[in-house]
Amino acid sequence: MARTETSAKEAGQAAVATRRGPVMVALMLSMALVALDSTVVATAVPQIVGDLGGFAYFSWLFSGYLLAVTVTLPVYGKLSDTFGRKPVLVFGAALFLLGSLLSGVAWNMGALIVFRVVQGLGGGALQGTVQTLAADLFPLAERPKIQARLSTVWAVSAVAGPGVGGLLAAYAGWRWIFLVNLPVGAVALWMVVRHLRESPREPGGAAARARIDWAGALAVFACAGALLTALVQGGVAWPWLSAPSLGLFGAGLVLAVVVVLVERRAEDPVIPGWVWRRRTIAAVNVAFGAVGLLMVAPTVFLPTYAQGVLGLEPVAAGFVLSVWTLTWPASAALSQHVYRRIGFRDTALLGVGVTSLALAAFQWLPYPGAVWQPVLLMAVVGAGLGLFSAPLMVGVQSTVGWSERGTVTASVLFCRQTGQTLGASLFGALANAVLVARLGGVGDLDAVTRAVDSGARVPEATGRAVAAATQAVYLGAAVAAGVAFVALLALAPRRFPVRATSAEAAGE
Repeated sequence: MARTETSAKEAGQAAVATRRGPVMVALMLSMALVALDSTVVATAVPQIVGDLGGFAYFSWLFSGYLLAVTVTLPVYGKLSDTFGRKPVLVFGAALFLLGSLLSGVAWNMGALIVFRVVQGLGGGALQGTVQTLAADLFPLAERPKIQARLSTVWAVSAVAGPGVGGLLAAYAGWRWIFLVNLPVGAVALWMVVRHLRESPREPGGAAARARIDWAGALAVFACAGALLTALVQGGVAWPWLSAPSLGLFGAGLVLAVVVVLVERRAEDPVIPGWVWRRRTIAAVNVAFGAVGLLMVAPTVFLPTYAQGVLGLEPVAAGFVLSVWTLTWPASAALSQHVYRRIGFRDTALLGVGVTSLALAAFQWLPYPGAVWQPVLLMAVVGAGLGLFSAPLMVGVQSTVGWSERGTVTASVLFCRQTGQTLGASLFGALANAVLVARLGGVGDLDAVTRAVDSGARVPEATGRAVAAATQAVYLGAAVAAGVAFVALLALAPRRFPVRATSAEAAGE
């Protein structure tokens, strides 16, 4: 009899595992849609502009999408805690696919920008809900492997995205860059609908609908939209001290006050105060914001350095950049062996400390130097960020229950996205200042990047200016990593207060 009961139990566990497999595949496909988006689209910009025109506005193809993803993250996080993950994920996937379809049939640049925003509104749901479900479906001991798989999706997308985008644009037409999302997304959507089952106790039901803070959601959306637009377009579409820039920053600050007032009165706010009152969550938010800022340095500036200073072809320059996306998931997968011994916080401190040292070491690279030198440093940066990101995400998700996990995950991702937006603005301004100083005011980052991409031989003075600008940016990135280190050391408890139901047999 006991053997029969044991067999039945094992069969039930196997059934659960079988359901998890298809759902995990669906989550990875959903994450791939978001991860591939910008890298694929970037390579097709010449074809898009050549067909639709609107060169003066093409940057909004990226800015509009990024803004929509970022500002919706907190809203979707709260909605997933209220209604359940599945309806939010299904809605986000459907909206993303609708935006992809409309983008594929866009008739001018204005329409394409609007449809990209629709894509972004769906992408915010995908990005946050996938990370939340990864914590819901798997016990604490298995989550580092799941985080590593999701990191691998981003790594593969970063490496393969430009090539895929170039092939589609050259042989199928730029519209297929968007239309190809439809079959991939449809498979992911079907697998989620078919295999994901949530317990009836999890979604909030009719009672929760009455508590949705729609006023707060609108205020958060407007505030974040104004501030992020000012950061993304400042120094690009208009000068930093121009009327549009100052007006947006002013409106954003006023709306921030409105958000605070609305959220303090809301019965169940979109951004609850406990997100910042709890030391662990606040520390992780600040640390991820700082790391988001530093991630801009290699992504934006290293390819120009590799071509303009090292003299590499675009493909080889892409390899230099891709190294950190390979060591990141490997380090994330192995991080559990470290944090089980020393804890989530100290593992993250180790990772971000190593990252800071590797970024600072760029100051001592010789000119022009050997290719292996930045490759080695970027491998170390990726390994350090894997030790940082996976333990902190797993750890902070494990400090809350199901009804708060979506909000916490969204707050972390929102801070990281905001950090990336701020980093692009700050480091872009820093690089331009160094280039102007070195080149006597006759060049900026955009002009140098265009010259490098054209394949023309880069004069030594320009190459040295690019090297100096890159070193300055990497020094700023090292400082950002130091901010993350200090935030964790000063604010986060040494042992995260993991909930007993989530701790299982793992070592926190």
